[in-house]
Amino acid sequence: MVPPERPQPKRTEKTIEFVRKEEWERTRQEKQQLERDNQRLQGQIERLRQRVRELEQQLAAAHRAEHRSAAPFSRRPPKAHPQRNGRKAGVLYGRHYRRSRPEQSNEQYRAPVPERCDCGGAVRVDQTKAQYQEEIVRRKIVRRFQVEIGHCVCCGKRWQGRHPLQTSDALDAAEVQWGAEALTLAAHLNKQMGLSYGKAAEVLRVGYGLEASRGGLCRAIARMGRKLAPTYDRLLVAVQQSRVAWLDETGWRIAAVLQWLWVALTAQITVYAILPGRGYAQAARLLGASYGGCLHHDGWRPYYRFPNASHQSCLSHPIRRCRDLMEILSPAAARFPRAVQGLLQKLLAVRDRYQRQEISQHGRQTAAGRIRAQLDRLLEKNYRHPANRRLAKHLDHEFPHLFTFLDYPGVEATNNRAERALRPAVKARYGRGGNRTAVGARTQEILASVLQTCRQQGKDSFLLLLDLLRSPHVFPLDLVPEAQPPPQPTLHSRSPRAPTSSTAP
Repeated sequence: MVPPERPQPKRTEKTIEFVRKEEWERTRQEKQQLERDNQRLQGQIERLRQRVRELEQQLAAAHRAEHRSAAPFSRRPPKAHPQRNGRKAGVLYGRHYRRSRPEQSNEQYRAPVPERCDCGGAVRVDQTKAQYQEEIVRRKIVRRFQVEIGHCVCCGKRWQGRHPLQTSDALDAAEVQWGAEALTLAAHLNKQMGLSYGKAAEVLRVGYGLEASRGGLCRAIARMGRKLAPTYDRLLVAVQQSRVAWLDETGWRIAAVLQWLWVALTAQITVYAILPGRGYAQAARLLGASYGGCLHHDGWRPYYRFPNASHQSCLSHPIRRCRDLMEILSPAAARFPRAVQGLLQKLLAVRDRYQRQEISQHGRQTAAGRIRAQLDRLLEKNYRHPANRRLAKHLDHEFPHLFTFLDYPGVEATNNRAERALRPAVKARYGRGGNRTAVGARTQEILASVLQTCRQQGKDSFLLLLDLLRSPHVFPLDLVPEAQPPPQPTLHSRSPRAPTSSTAP
């Protein structure tokens, strides 16, 4: 028997492949290109990491500034070479001002010269000049009223006397009261100057020796607010019938719950309202759903739901937005916000030139038309950077409402009036946070509206409130001007731009 053959192991032969020189050169170039791409991407990653670190630092600084209440209206970093404070020399000094001489003096004193000079000679009077001093006297006046109470001998009706200086008919437990001037001063301190009730009571105590509590002042000012309610209602109706109005809102709190403080104002009237939201329902409740005048605002979408109103979107908001984008975008991507900012500033310059009568109405409309066309061409492009796309989308929506102030007389280019009207409330919010009750919020909106309206019209709110507090009847104050018709355009409004597309950074 023949044994089976043992299987032989397979022999492996080492083969050498020859690569052509052209293929080897192509491979080497591809490898070098990959190495260059890798280095480029590594450099880009490092730049992005550095940019992330910078943005994180800016975000941290913004968060710190948000909670810093020392300077709520602080601006950008100071200039490297700011102008010198104070009056300028020469023609730049400005208007010379001096306080007006009082019409009468309550006290008169003599300021004599000394009889003898330091050298021993007699001093002779050559002339006499007047000097006036306006002073307040720390004095508390206590008035006692002998209130007579009687009845009719025929019908038995009760009668009670009232002096013109009295502010209330309350007796017995409420026989000790504050006077009208003390209450009016407390209302100004709290509602116009932003002091809390405790600080207002401290001012009355330190300045005039009048003891007052926070709760007592709160209840007394609430009664004042109820007396001013008819005046507030008339102001609200006058704003709803105005030809031009400004509208804005900011955060507020009632019993630590978030609310919104709204303001609607005209050139002569300001009305505040504390409402639970910041949508169209609250705006319509304040201004009226059928408002048909020209409405200034900051471009908040619910404002455009007023069907009968014409709109002027604030130009300051997109200008500030462009300035902020220019600080964070790359030089290539920042070209778009820089161009938009330049066009909007040119538009404001055209307005200023027209107001100075340097150009005619036709010249104003021609220059504005050129700026409109340039902005339209900028918005026709599609931008790669997300921030630029968002800005272009916003401007595309606001485009029909950026030029209204050139079409309607009396319309301004910004919403600055409403923002200035909100500043006292914002400063008061830093110290007080809001109101504790709904009754306090109602008093806040009424008194703030009346005091601000008096300031706008140049009327003495102190005297007006004194007359109201001392009157036995409630009457509306004379703060409502005559109604005016809605504004008419000086030229036809242009239709919104039609969207097109192209490519840009």
